Amino acid sequence: MKKIKLKPGKEESVKRHHPWIFSGAIATIEEPIEEGEPVEVLTSKGDKIASGHYQIGSIAVRLLEFGDKEITEDLYSRRLQSAFEMRKALNLIRPDNNCYRLVHGEGDFLPGLVVDIYGDTAVVQAHSPGMHLERMKIADALITLPHANIRNVYYKSDTTLPYKAHLDPTNEYLIGKYDGCIALENGLQFNIDWLKGQKTGFFIDQRENRRLLESYSGGREVLNMFCYTGGFSVYALRGNAKRVVSVDSSSKAIELTEANVNINFPEDSRHSAIAEDAFKYLDSVEKGEFDLLVLDPPAFAKHRNALKNGLIGYRKLNLKGFEKIRKGGIMFTFSCSQVVTKEMFRLAVFTAAAQSGRKVRILHQLTQPADHPVDISHPEGEYLKGLVLYVE
Repeated sequence: MKKIKLKPGKEESVKRHHPWIFSGAIATIEEPIEEGEPVEVLTSKGDKIASGHYQIGSIAVRLLEFGDKEITEDLYSRRLQSAFEMRKALNLIRPDNNCYRLVHGEGDFLPGLVVDIYGDTAVVQAHSPGMHLERMKIADALITLPHANIRNVYYKSDTTLPYKAHLDPTNEYLIGKYDGCIALENGLQFNIDWLKGQKTGFFIDQRENRRLLESYSGGREVLNMFCYTGGFSVYALRGNAKRVVSVDSSSKAIELTEANVNINFPEDSRHSAIAEDAFKYLDSVEKGEFDLLVLDPPAFAKHRNALKNGLIGYRKLNLKGFEKIRKGGIMFTFSCSQVVTKEMFRLAVFTAAAQSGRKVRILHQLTQPADHPVDISHPEGEYLKGLVLYVE
C-alpha cells in the first residue's frame, strides 16, 4: 500500500477520527499513485495513523480505518451490517415502511458512499473515486446482507463523482434488474424513479418532516413549492388539508407528483399540480391565499464560491413566502446546502421576516432524520436544516 506523510501537527484531526485528510496537510506522497487507490497515512515522524482512499482535490484522502488497522476484505460487509442493525433499531424496517437510507457516508463510517433502499432495490451513489472502484464489492456485500432482502443493486453516480477524476461512470444495474417499484413510507405509496429521477430517486431525508407537516395540515390550504415527487403534498392530503397545490419547474416532477397523489388519493379534487418557475408562481399568488407553505428548494449553494448568492436566494425566497402567507399561517422552510450553516440559514430567514414586517415565531427547528446520522467527529455531515414558523 502506498504511503502519504503528513506535515508536522497535521495529525491532530486524524487522532480525533475526522475522516478527511486535506491536500494542504500532506508533506509527501509516494509516487505513482492512482485516484481511488488505498493508502496508508503516516505522521511526520513516520508512524502509521490511518488508512483510506486517495483522490485528487481539496479532500485528498477519505479515511476508512484509524490507527494501525488494515483495510480488510470484509470491511464493507461489517460496516453494512452495522448500518443495517442501526436502521432496525430505529424501527424503519416494518410493513408500512420499506424505504430508508442504509448508508450515509461518513455518518456510517463509509466516507464517499450513499446507499438508499427502496423495497428490494439498493440505489448506490459514490462520491469518491475509491468507492467507485469498489462498487462491485459493495454490491456483493449488499446482496448478501443478512435479513435485508436486497435483490437488485442500481449504481447511479454520474453526477456525484468529482469531475477531475475522469472516471466517466455509467448508471447501471450492478446486480439484478428493474421490475418497477412502489415504495412505502409511513403507510403512503410512492413511485420511485431512480433511473431518471434526481439523487437516488426520492428525498428520504424529509420523511419525519413530512409527517410533521401532516399534523398541521387539517383544514388548511397548502402550497408545496419545489414539490419534486410530491412527498409533502401527499402527507398534507392524508392530514385532511382543504386544498393542496404542488409547484415545480420540471414537468417530469409534476408527472411524478400527480402519479403519487393518484396512487394514494385517486381523483382527489383537493389537489392540483403546476409546472412553473417557483419565483414566478409566487409572484402570481394572491396575498393570504395559502395558510400552510412549504419552501424546500434544491441547494442554492453547492460550494463555497456560491455561498453569497445562495444566501441571497434563501432570503428572497423566504421574503416572498412571508409576503404571501395568510395571517396565522405556518411556513416550513429548508436549506439542504451543506456549506450553509444553521446560523447562516436562520439569519437569511430572519432578515426576510424583518423585511416583510410580519411577526414570526419559531415552532420547530428541523434537521435530517436518524437514518442520515452525523459522525460526532464530522460535523460537516449535518446538511439539512429547516424551520417551522408561525406567521402573524
